[in-house]
This record gives sequence, C-alpha cells and structure tokens, in this order.
Amino acid sequence: MGRNGALWCVGWDVGGWNCDRNVRSRDALVILDAGKALVGRPWRGNLRETINTSRAAWDWISALFHHCGASPPPPQARVVLAIDTPLGFSEALLALAGELRAAGPVGVHADNPYLHRLTERHLMRHGLRPLSPLKDMIGSQATKGMHVLARFAPRIGACGVWTDGAGTLTAIETYPAGCRRSRHLGSLRARMPPMPGPDEEDALLCALVAWLYAFHRGRLAPPPVDAPEREGWIWLPCDALDGGWVSATADG
Repeated sequence: MGRNGALWCVGWDVGGWNCDRNVRSRDALVILDAGKALVGRPWRGNLRETINTSRAAWDWISALFHHCGASPPPPQARVVLAIDTPLGFSEALLALAGELRAAGPVGVHADNPYLHRLTERHLMRHGLRPLSPLKDMIGSQATKGMHVLARFAPRIGACGVWTDGAGTLTAIETYPAGCRRSRHLGSLRARMPPMPGPDEEDALLCALVAWLYAFHRGRLAPPPVDAPEREGWIWLPCDALDGGWVSATADG
C-alpha cells in the first residue's frame, strides 16, 4: 500500500451531482478502521461542495471523516476508498468519441463494447447485471466519481487502482448489488451494526470491499492481465461470481 501507518477503509455510494434534490438517492459514506469497527457514524448528503472546496487528497479525506463525525486520521495514515460508480468508460467508446474510430460489428447487448467496459462484460458472463455508464443514465454519478479521481487520486497504480501518488489515498471501484451474492462478504456484514437506509447500506458494503482489498485481496477477483487500465475494474469478492472463480491466494 506504499507506506507504513494505520489504515482506514471508506465506502462511498455515489449520488448524482445534484443529488440534494433527490430524496431517494444521495451520496453516502461509511468509514471502518483496520479492525472493521465503525468510525464515527454513517453520513448521507451531497458531496459536490466538499469536492469543490477540497484542495488536495488530504483535504478530501479529512472532509469525509468530518462528515462522519470523526477526527481525521494522522498524517502517516493510509486510506482505501471503495466507490460505487463506474470510474471509467470503455476504450471503444473513447475511440469512437475522440477519434471517430469504430469498434467493428456490434453484437448483443452484453457484448456491446460501447455500452460496457471489459469488467462489466465479464460480470454479465457471470450472471450479474452491472449498469452501463452510457445506457443506464448514471453518467452524473460516473463523472462525479471520475472527477474525484482526477482531483485527488489521478495516478493509475494498476488496472482498477488509483492513487494520490503519495501513499495516502488508494481508490477502487466496487458494485454493492453484486457484493450481495457473496457469502463471505455477507458474513462480514452480519457482524456490523444496522444502517439507517439503503444508501448507507451500500456504502457499508463498499467499505467492506475496501477492507478486503487492504487486508485479504485474494478474496477479490482481480482483472486479467490484458484489461485496459483506463477502463478500470470492478472489485468483487470471488464468491460473488457465478461459477466460483476463486483466487489461488484467497485467505481469511
């Protein structure tokens, strides 16, 4: 993870840019410490102004802790932020939009390279139905998440992993609806307190994926070696995938 020091895991369920006008779906945050204990309290609202006023990664992290009623971590801390929104567009879509370069014959919905990234096409082959950032009207959430990466974690550490370059902030993408198929994640969730609403519940699942990424990464299905870095990757527990794709390094 790049440096020594305590580690915190933050889950962010992303609302649209103007989600303060949407009573059904807003940004939500949950923070866990290294022992999976809840830090502060779950928070729900709109992070747009927090994004706008934060100058750097540390300001952003401190503001997230403040929203949750917790003191910011010490300077040598590490934070893994797991985000529930697409954090990239497909290579085919970027080539089409930026260069007017066609991808070739377009097949059925699940194989459409414009609508779905490699990671989404992979999950659909395993029986899941992730949303398309282009087709399913979640562009507001997706651009909000990508904007945060551009501001505070712009470096690609590996496919599906973004960092601030200083070893403080690591950001990954996850998918709470898919996580609910995981028995292992379900057992972790069962030991946690109840959440006040569905947005906070999704944020908690994100935080637990961040914890798995930090401490038991073998429990998460990794991207293949040829996955495009710009597209990113949806990190899910191996046992959430139909067919039981289990990493050889899976551990407790």
